[in-house]
Amino acid sequence: MPSTEIRPHIVALLCHSDFKLRSDTNTWTHRSGRPFTEEEQATALSATKAEFEEFGAQHQRYMEYLYAKEGGPDTLQRFLAPFMERLIEKTLGNAVDLMNEGDQAELDRILGLILDPARPFTPYAF
Repeated sequence: MPSTEIRPHIVALLCHSDFKLRSDTNTWTHRSGRPFTEEEQATALSATKAEFEEFGAQHQRYMEYLYAKEGGPDTLQRFLAPFMERLIEKTLGNAVDLMNEGDQAELDRILGLILDPARPFTPYAF
């Protein structure tokens, strides 16, 4: 029975690939455009189904992160709406005064999505 153990270095290599085959080297390329070495190509091609699935799961989580980041401004408006409805003077500071600790943590998370630059797709980060 084949091993289902995932080798992190192979998943990391898959995460750095753009899977474009170069005709001049007959290898895939890194997302930076640098061609795989023959050793890297052989390593990538040795990936098991479980390793490709792990890469796929990490990439899916990254795409969900980008989707959430893109929707950050709308998410912020929806989040703040119930607080703003309760205020006569509608300022962010006044809305924060109405928030409990959990609400403030969620506000910080949403603001991070909006303000922080998008992180690159990195193995085992998502």
